[in-house]
Amino acid sequence: MNFAQEQKTGSRLTGFGVVVLIHVLLVWGLAAGLHKKVVDAVKGPIDVKVVEEEVKPPPPPEKVEPPPPDIKAPPPPYVPPPEVVVTAPPPPMAVQAPVSTTPPPSNNIAPTPAPAPPAPVAAPKPATKNAAGACTKMGKPETPAVNWSGSAEYKANISVKAGRVADVEFVPVRRITDRKAERAVLANLKSTLMDTYECPGDHPLLIQEFVINIE
Repeated sequence: MNFAQEQKTGSRLTGFGVVVLIHVLLVWGLAAGLHKKVVDAVKGPIDVKVVEEEVKPPPPPEKVEPPPPDIKAPPPPYVPPPEVVVTAPPPPMAVQAPVSTTPPPSNNIAPTPAPAPPAPVAAPKPATKNAAGACTKMGKPETPAVNWSGSAEYKANISVKAGRVADVEFVPVRRITDRKAERAVLANLKSTLMDTYECPGDHPLLIQEFVINIE
């Protein structure tokens, strides 16, 4: 019984030793091969380069602006409102006025008449002058050929500007009965005044009388 146990123990030890020996050989082989490769690699030229690390300059510091100061106006001082005591006035006493039975007198005031407007001021009449004293040259009118005979008289109101007759107005004193003949005579007089009369200066009104005798 003990012999069998010893025999099993010895075979186990032998197998364990064989396994350990195989592992040792494997490790030695691997180590020898790697050592040879390492030696071969060391024998070759070794190129050593020094790589300088680029050092970037630090970024400029950010400008941090301080926040604006919070300026607040100081609150106005508290002023308490004045105490006002309002006293209500006493109610007025009602006084009854005596009632009069006499009717009030009538005040009939007559309206004051409006003042009369001032009388209009009459425009000053222009100074009249005889044409014979103001004119240096006066033509003589000719007697027109008309179918009328008799005597007539006319007063001429003459307006002169810059030495020449500008306008003539005839006022009849004794008229010609024939209207056609009268128109022809007055036209002849006006033409003579405006074409031949020369009166130096300006004269608003010159007067000249004409007596017509036609036989």
